[in-house]
Amino acid sequence: MPLCGFIAGRILCMHGGLSPQLANIEQLRHLPRPQDPPNPSMGIDLLWADPDQWVKGWQANTRGVSYVFGQDVVFETCQKLNIDLIARAHQVVQDGYEFFASKKLVTIFSAPHYCGQFDNFAATMKANFKPHVSTQKLTETSI
Repeated sequence: MPLCGFIAGRILCMHGGLSPQLANIEQLRHLPRPQDPPNPSMGIDLLWADPDQWVKGWQANTRGVSYVFGQDVVFETCQKLNIDLIARAHQVVQDGYEFFASKKLVTIFSAPHYCGQFDNFAATMKANFKPHVSTQKLTETSI
């Protein structure tokens, strides 16, 4: 299974987040599969990195693996890779989705009432390339 996806040349998708090692899309296309990414590595970052509104640049992640990154990193990455949006998962967000960095990054979480410990909604995302992204909030009873 790939560590990331690229939709219509405009939306970069991954489970976790960005990597300070990511310089171009070709690097992503050439990631080995299967892999058990070592720590540290770009593979680990694609699985574990998280956005953080209080951070500028890169900082160590309190999870003990990978990094947290600021809005500035999102803006720079979108410009460098010539993309419109970064879509990721990996973190429970109350409404099932949450935008970051002026809607250049979105976290989508598709498990409502996660592990019976959170009172969160789930969401899905549909890209229609106008460019517009719509989201739908889901509850346990709507699935």
